Amino acid sequence: MKRLAAEPYRDIDFSRAKRGAVIKPDPGKTKISIRLDNRVIEHFRTIVEKAGGGNYQTLINDALVAHILQGSVLDAVRRVVREEISAPKRKRAQLT
Repeated sequence: MKRLAAEPYRDIDFSRAKRGAVIKPDPGKTKISIRLDNRVIEHFRTIVEKAGGGNYQTLINDALVAHILQGSVLDAVRRVVREEISAPKRKRAQLT
């Protein structure tokens, strides 16, 4: 059995050290704590495993962004349809 030797004492100067994250977070992102159902986490972890790696948290973020964008597209379509339905027949005839 191999014996592990302790690392020799090193005199490290921490006088210019700074507190905080070693890697700065991407701008536009905020770290939060959130509680999700186990099945949600397992679903995204399974997707990552099938893809051969990645980050399940990024997938959850992408899904939320897609949901927001889908809602805004649906709102735009609904607004256009309402405008077209309420437009006078003359205006609709000019468009065709």
